[in-house]
Amino acid sequence: MRFVMNEVLDYPTHYKGLPCGEDATPDMVEAIVAECAKLCEEVLAPLNEAGDQGCKLEDGEVTTPPGFKEAYQQWVEGGWQGLSHPVEYGGQGLPLSLGLVKSEMAGTANWAWNMYPGLSLGAMNTLLVHGTEEQKQLYLPKLCEGTWTGTMCLTEAHCGSDLGQMKSKAEPNGDGSYSITGSKIFISSGEHDLADNIIHIVLARTPNSPKGTKGISLFIVPKFKVNADGSLGERNGLSCGALEKKMGIHGNATCVMNFDGAQGWMLGEEHTGMACMFTFMNSARVGTAVQGTGAAELSYQNALLYAQERHSMRSLSGKKNPDKVADAIIHHPDVRRMLLTQKAFAEGGRAMLYDAARLADFMIYGESEAIREDAEDRLSFITPILKAFLTETGQEAANLGMQVFGGHGYISEHGMEQIARDVRISTLYEGTTGIQAMDLIGRKVFLDKFKLYTQFSKKFYGEALRTLFRGRRRRNGLRLFSYTLRWNWLLVKTLFRAIPPLGEFKTNPTKNLDAISTASYDFLMYGGYLSMAYYWTRMAEAAAKGLKENKEDRAFYESKLQTAEFYFSRLLPRAKGHAATMDQAVSGVMDMPLEGFSHR
Repeated sequence: MRFVMNEVLDYPTHYKGLPCGEDATPDMVEAIVAECAKLCEEVLAPLNEAGDQGCKLEDGEVTTPPGFKEAYQQWVEGGWQGLSHPVEYGGQGLPLSLGLVKSEMAGTANWAWNMYPGLSLGAMNTLLVHGTEEQKQLYLPKLCEGTWTGTMCLTEAHCGSDLGQMKSKAEPNGDGSYSITGSKIFISSGEHDLADNIIHIVLARTPNSPKGTKGISLFIVPKFKVNADGSLGERNGLSCGALEKKMGIHGNATCVMNFDGAQGWMLGEEHTGMACMFTFMNSARVGTAVQGTGAAELSYQNALLYAQERHSMRSLSGKKNPDKVADAIIHHPDVRRMLLTQKAFAEGGRAMLYDAARLADFMIYGESEAIREDAEDRLSFITPILKAFLTETGQEAANLGMQVFGGHGYISEHGMEQIARDVRISTLYEGTTGIQAMDLIGRKVFLDKFKLYTQFSKKFYGEALRTLFRGRRRRNGLRLFSYTLRWNWLLVKTLFRAIPPLGEFKTNPTKNLDAISTASYDFLMYGGYLSMAYYWTRMAEAAAKGLKENKEDRAFYESKLQTAEFYFSRLLPRAKGHAATMDQAVSGVMDMPLEGFSHR
């Protein structure tokens, strides 16, 4: 983490250029990171396995697993919740990127627990961007303090990700408030015993609103009504109807939330709910990317220790532990392949996330509106890659960790299967991988007329050209250049494949648009492997510099160079498979008649 922050991305210089970075000195950052690590190691990680027993719902009240409430109280007392939020609302005013580092550690230690404060961050950001000053003053101090938490309430049973079908209603009460009625499902942290109040951010329709997503508005609906002085009033008309029975993250309460005339207040303008909610969703999507990287890191740490201690069979190249009846399995090539894959994904994912966090700093604290808008645009472009690619690779890394353990990974004793179960949701919530892929190629590339995509590609070309003059590492530059060129060419071919024949264009301009959809997943995954190659190029350069300067721990820098070579030689070539698939005719996917899917 220090290597990426200080030697690859140069956070110290970055912080000096931020108006909020005055207190983020190297010594202060080191103290914060070390103290957070202590909390995660000593308090959160030991609760991870016990949390798998799940939450309990009785008489509408949810009880979290033993130890969760006490751990959350330590979180509140330490001031961790408002670390990166404005001082005027009770936060500490430090850069957002430092908050992401905190979230990575807490999420790796105990993802189910981390979701409680994690969902609150999304609610806080949405209020900060779209709330009135009165709303900010009323809700943000307690949310920054952590004594209140937040959620987002989007999904309904009949519509899933297609929120245009949403039916929840918001009837005006005549006093500026609304009466919210409807049922929401899959609400993470929707009800619990950790905080005094829960602030729900809810999507609903006002009377006579337009159909589809254009008619959706956003509302603040607290569990307990809040008086003008900030004190708690009576219980609002909402309740937890059920806890979802799910595959993993049992320690987090995933609720069915029923709103029965609950009093709420509009957040943002009427019918702009989807635009406002995307502030929350983008926060959640980057947070979900953290889950993928955290699972890769946690699974790798456990698998590495086991591979060093577990002795089975002899190495084909000769005895490695002659004093034992067998060699440690870390000497077997296939085990090394799995460990290096985990390591490459965890460390590459961290670099991707930490650089995205730098953009988030500029998005909030940039000196000019142009800088802030540019940072927001660039962060918006890479968000689907972060969310989809890092969760797909995180899931793979978790499965590889189980594989290293063999049969011991499949039983619950070692906790490896829990990591795999917990991370499985990450490719699904906040928009599935397929939805992220369509968002990237459709909205962020074609509808944007290639502006951000071109900027994104230029970054890769620039790093590739710089690396061409780096001795033996010039191969990395050549690979990065050639893979970027191929990605660009594949996109051009997809565009032409999506255009109907000239004679049909006027009558049926959308005839071949399935070409974009059928290519979208492979386009995104190719972009993910390419993005990670860019960061492994940068990490290799930083490691080579560390060796040249004769810094301590030469083995650390050498391992970075070796992992980079593993990534370029063993993982980046996977992108060629995605390229080959993306380059195929649409007919292979779309020509199957519906009756052909039946096995009868």
